[in-house]
Amino acid sequence: MSGSQLVDFWFDPSCPYTWITSRWVVEEVAEARPLEVRWHVMSLAVLNEHRSDNPEGDPERLWPPVRVAAAVRGHHGSQAFGRFYTALWSQGRSPVFVNGDQEQRSVLRESLRAAELPEDLAEAALSASYDAEVRASHDEGISLVGPHIGTPILAVSDGDDRTAFFGPVTSRVPRGNEALRLWDGTLQVAGVRGFHVLKGPPYDPPELG
Repeated sequence: MSGSQLVDFWFDPSCPYTWITSRWVVEEVAEARPLEVRWHVMSLAVLNEHRSDNPEGDPERLWPPVRVAAAVRGHHGSQAFGRFYTALWSQGRSPVFVNGDQEQRSVLRESLRAAELPEDLAEAALSASYDAEVRASHDEGISLVGPHIGTPILAVSDGDDRTAFFGPVTSRVPRGNEALRLWDGTLQVAGVRGFHVLKGPPYDPPELG
């Protein structure tokens, strides 16, 4: 694909592997290629809510970050959501794996302040007020690839062509030429009609940096 590309990025802000994918896109690929990234909410809590087992742990801990993310995007737009997401991960840890609900809300509030957004948006964490927006955005992303995947979902548009896929999932941020090879290769593979699955070795722990 050549020329300017629009990248729609659906994700749950709590996933460490998604954080790595996002840094690959914005810190490496977008520095070398003309990309416009638009951030959208998806939810692992919604994705797994009808499963008898939940691979992500306690779903109640997953709701507060995604609710606040939906509030940020709804009131201030995609780029503000991107700033909030960057601030949320500035210490290299998931907003889910903190010491209790009070610390989680403190992290959300501090991240809003760092992103120059109103701190009172953190009140959305304990409210179902934005759950409909979360579900609608989640469904939009899932509709592109199906419910058998996880976070993130990317949809890359180049003119009239649009290629959607889950991932890629990596345990570290690819840099330089390696990052661009992964970008080009992912689009080439995902753009093949009838393509469904490509997997590597089992996951390594994420190198968050």
